[in-house]
Amino acid sequence: MTATDRAVELIEIAAAAAADKLASGIIAYDVSEQLVITDAFLLCSAANDRQVRAIVDEIEARLRLAGVKPARREGEREGRWVLLDYIDVVIHVQHADARSVYALESLWKDCPMIPLPEPAITAGGGADGTGGGEPR
Repeated sequence: MTATDRAVELIEIAAAAAADKLASGIIAYDVSEQLVITDAFLLCSAANDRQVRAIVDEIEARLRLAGVKPARREGEREGRWVLLDYIDVVIHVQHADARSVYALESLWKDCPMIPLPEPAITAGGGADGTGGGEPR
């Protein structure tokens, strides 16, 4: 089983939105074989709390245009780690410090990566800033 075409489409839209707000470390995983509750995860980082909020707002705006609204939104008050749950996809926008502490990549490293659009790869870079989003 792999992520649905719709899930991949939403991941691509969200990744492009994050890149436009200068998110770093933009990567996506197909977690459909590991989890029954969602198909894909998108992870990205921001340098500060204000940027976390700007990235989240842009992702929500673009996905709203694509016809979806989050079923759940967590962590906005603190602004260090915001989770947007769109059922088919879950998006994690983390402050760079929180991302290094929680290291979600290590939890999902065995899952296939979802290739991201060029702007997200170029602007966002990998989790280490070297150009993620490319399949292994």
